[in-house]
Amino acid sequence: MKETISRADALALLKQYNQEPFHLQHALTVEGVMAWFAKELGYGEDADFWATVGLLHDVDFERWPDEHCKKAPELLQEGGCSEEFIHAVCSHGYGLCSDVEPTHEMEKVLFAVDELTGLIGAAIRMRPSKSVMDLEVSSLKKKFKDKKFAAGCSREVISQGAERLGWPLEELMEKTILAMRSCEERVNQELGL
Repeated sequence: MKETISRADALALLKQYNQEPFHLQHALTVEGVMAWFAKELGYGEDADFWATVGLLHDVDFERWPDEHCKKAPELLQEGGCSEEFIHAVCSHGYGLCSDVEPTHEMEKVLFAVDELTGLIGAAIRMRPSKSVMDLEVSSLKKKFKDKKFAAGCSREVISQGAERLGWPLEELMEKTILAMRSCEERVNQELGL
């Protein structure tokens, strides 16, 4: 079992440096998505570790966007996180704002789903339901191809993430939609939506 800080402590640390509802929703979503992937890929005993890394992956982004993944180690060390945990968090920014390469399968998943959950989130905000429950892969693929839609979500990183995992892009999309469906209700309840 990998060591991690408690969820309560992780949530307190997140909220110490993040107040924007968008950033909190993204963190909670990635937390849920990472827990789903841990169980799906046979790492169920490490699901809390995966989830907590997901929760804190952008801990420094709101206050220090220009130092993203560079300020995080300091904040996470102060929060009592292990070096393994810090490596995992910093690896999601590989090639953009970090030179920490994702090597463990969990890090590769985080690298792949971070941008993709953002794209899916933008897509569902455009739907009448405002929910991932009725989003299909075919609709997401159309949004993915439209470079003007959610332009801040790097299609290159999403594609690289699928490649690192050895999955076709469509499989990554399908699994990430399922993962987001698994946690949407809990995230909305936690945010009071």
